[in-house]
Amino acid sequence: MTSLEEERRIVPFECRGCWHVWEEEYLVRHVDDHHGNAGEVWLRNGLPVPPPSPGAICPRCGCQSATTFPEGYLARHPELIPPEQPAAPDATPLLSPVPRPLY
Repeated sequence: MTSLEEERRIVPFECRGCWHVWEEEYLVRHVDDHHGNAGEVWLRNGLPVPPPSPGAICPRCGCQSATTFPEGYLARHPELIPPEQPAAPDATPLLSPVPRPLY
């Protein structure tokens, strides 16, 4: 007889190439066979995957050097989450601090 527990985990990542920040959701199944054998199975979209690691691939630039943060890190640091829409351009005209030549 085995016992099975499931939990959802959201793991935040940051690309070390382009600094893109994103989160991935996993379903983690904890299995115990009551003989001292315990294990975890990580799932994404119903398919088994390896646990998240710092070698994750960035969805923006394809860099294979991403780092992970502790779960809930982005909730405490919302300034790291990029906005969904790019910021509207500033309508203020740019003025050069360099004076124009007089001739």
